[in-house]
Amino acid sequence: MSGEPTSPPDPVSLKEALRFWAKLGFISFGGPAGQIAVLHEELVEKRRWISERRFLHALNYCMLLPGPEAQQLVTYIGWLMHRSLGGILAGTLFILPSLLILIGLSWIYLTFGQISWIAAIFFGIKPAITAVVLHAAMRIGKRAIKNKVLWYISFASFLAIFILNVSFPIIIICSALVGAWGGKKYPDFFSNSSTHSANADRQYGKALIDDQTPTPEHARYDRKKLIRQGLIVSLLWLVPIGILTALFGWKSLYPQLAWFFTKAALLTFGGAYAVLPYVYQGAVDHFHWLSAGQMIDGLALGETTPGPLIMVVAFVGYLAGSIQNSIGNEHTFWFGALGACVATWFTFLPSFLFILIGGPIIESTHGKLNFTAPLTAITAAIVGVIANLGLFFAYHVFLPNGVSGTISWSSLLICIAAALALFKYQKSVMAVIACSALAGLTLNLASKFLPIIGH
Repeated sequence: MSGEPTSPPDPVSLKEALRFWAKLGFISFGGPAGQIAVLHEELVEKRRWISERRFLHALNYCMLLPGPEAQQLVTYIGWLMHRSLGGILAGTLFILPSLLILIGLSWIYLTFGQISWIAAIFFGIKPAITAVVLHAAMRIGKRAIKNKVLWYISFASFLAIFILNVSFPIIIICSALVGAWGGKKYPDFFSNSSTHSANADRQYGKALIDDQTPTPEHARYDRKKLIRQGLIVSLLWLVPIGILTALFGWKSLYPQLAWFFTKAALLTFGGAYAVLPYVYQGAVDHFHWLSAGQMIDGLALGETTPGPLIMVVAFVGYLAGSIQNSIGNEHTFWFGALGACVATWFTFLPSFLFILIGGPIIESTHGKLNFTAPLTAITAAIVGVIANLGLFFAYHVFLPNGVSGTISWSSLLICIAAALALFKYQKSVMAVIACSALAGLTLNLASKFLPIIGH
């Protein structure tokens, strides 16, 4: 490509970066896969704040961590550019718009959700979500799986969770062990070729944080600083949960929300799509905070709002707080909003800790196969986990009454149309969801005039 920049862009101030992170919080649609694609386009290709190799190195670390990888990646890059404050503000601005929007949408959902046309919109969106999840598995797979060994790992993880119901942490640990062993025995299958990064450098030009840019002073390992940051984050966990326990009692809703979503943040790996089955199991089957249908509706809302898909936890928290305080209480909105804030706080707090403490260690591992090989294997395994989630949603959408009930042919047709739009015609997630919602409305209108048509 001729005329590409030969020098890096000018240094970016914290104020300028915050303007971008705030904008990103409102435009980051499409779930983890879509958000990572937006981040790559904006930060690597257009603004050249970070090189592709450094970007992918940070992404692989974030995909290893439990929690939402897109939000962690934003925090990581913000921290790398502007120290701890830059990382905290970047990560917060990425989720704040979504939290506020979801609180409002959750209120609308509970207040007006039984209105037929709103129910029809959700009916159309749900099958599209199934196609979106499967499309995300394909996109991540194309980026992460480069050879037959990684395909075997991905397929094995799918079988482990689909047939044997193996937990996510065990799949991740086993994948990391396979990657560590394979990196030593068969390095060609687990190494990331530098050819793509070199081509990216020629195409996009030099980056502000380039492959050869020395690690900034604040991003180098400092044991005292890491201990201090760990203590601060621990207090940010202990103080709120202590206040909630003192106000409501440990066995009440809000401390249980805090504890459940802390475990979700710490014990679930693979980003939002991998966390959702764990949240579903706890919120629907164990605590009975909401129904299976409401959980899928929450995912639909999460897909149609900006920010991380795991922000569906705000929907869960809102419904739990509002429904459990609905009898004899006129302030259900505020109880719901508190539930949403509690769920969000305790879901994302560990992510900041992982970046601020783990970032300096990761910055010292560029190009070291002993570290990158386990990450490569984990990323391949995550593709299988996401594919399983797609089937999980397909079951609930196409067979709403279980295997003994009838197939929802309308949902199946909408899903096929959504899949064609995503896979073949490469339409955006938002466009597909909007058209699916319109299809749901159309079917609802048609059923009133043609009783033979039913959901």
